[in-house]
Amino acid sequence: MGEEHHHHAPPPVQAPPAGPPPPNLALSRGPVWNPTEQLSQLHYCIHSNPLWPVALLLGFQHYIVMLGTTVLIATTLVPAMGGDHGDKARVIQSLLFMSGVNTLLQTWFGSRLPTVMGGSFAFLLPVLSIINDYTDRTFPSEHEDIQDDLLYTFISWELNAKECLKDAWLRNQELKVFIGMLFSPIIIVPLVCVVGLGLFARGFPLVANCVQIGLPMLILLVITQQYLKRLHHAAHQVLERFALLLCIAVIWAFAAILTVAGAYNTAKPQTQVSCRTDRSYLMSSAPWIKVPYPFQWGTPIFRASHVFGMMGAALVSSAESTGGFFAAARLSGATPPPAHVLSRSIGMQASPAS
Repeated sequence: MGEEHHHHAPPPVQAPPAGPPPPNLALSRGPVWNPTEQLSQLHYCIHSNPLWPVALLLGFQHYIVMLGTTVLIATTLVPAMGGDHGDKARVIQSLLFMSGVNTLLQTWFGSRLPTVMGGSFAFLLPVLSIINDYTDRTFPSEHEDIQDDLLYTFISWELNAKECLKDAWLRNQELKVFIGMLFSPIIIVPLVCVVGLGLFARGFPLVANCVQIGLPMLILLVITQQYLKRLHHAAHQVLERFALLLCIAVIWAFAAILTVAGAYNTAKPQTQVSCRTDRSYLMSSAPWIKVPYPFQWGTPIFRASHVFGMMGAALVSSAESTGGFFAAARLSGATPPPAHVLSRSIGMQASPAS
């Protein structure tokens, strides 16, 4: 018998792993993240579908957070225009309504990311400067100033206080569309930080207006988010998602108890306004149903001197929104938005519905 040889074919040479795809110039020069490898502790990503009760609670929590910003904007601008509690309530209602409309537009047609479109503080200074131009005007009635063209342009057309005049609004949006594709993270991050840190002096000192409420809220929020969630797995799941909502509910109940118990009966008037739950008069002054409509505060007027200040604020707001889109994509497990998506999103903010 002849010797048998078993000739085995050599194993095929494995091809080297494919390298990263060539950089796409459409990606706004940002890093490319693999959605399956980022933020291992992320509960929900862009493709997740949480249960309806959880989604409603998370949405309500976002609404509560945005409510504070909306009230702060209205509290800053409406008294400067001579408005009362009813005017402030209607302004807040209009801002919230248009915030919801703009959020739906961004979710369906704009960035298509889980972003909540709220008010922008970048326009406070230009709006306040325009208000100062109207302080010397004489109005036939005590409410005509709040119904004048200035407040119309602040509310009905731009929920973010992005326009004070319709003509300035049109030019701002043309600028937004033009610069929408030019932003990169190197430009966005410093601008967003400057805007946020610049407003720290306006928002955080309000905690000291009512230490009895502000300080417990701050301490409870830190303890809940950083320590209590480590006690149990179930507590971790709840507090990781709804810590802010629970803290707000507890502190609101605490504030109501202090008010009913008469803790502020002998306090200073300013302390009572800041601490008591029955001194805002917003609920009693607000109409049950209020649907904003164009020209509800009058027709727009034009001054060329106001346009340039609003254009500068539009530039900052566009960078702020672009940074928010990048952050939302990062936190939701999506890839960075391409340049055409950013341009479309900023252009959507330029629509009359926004």
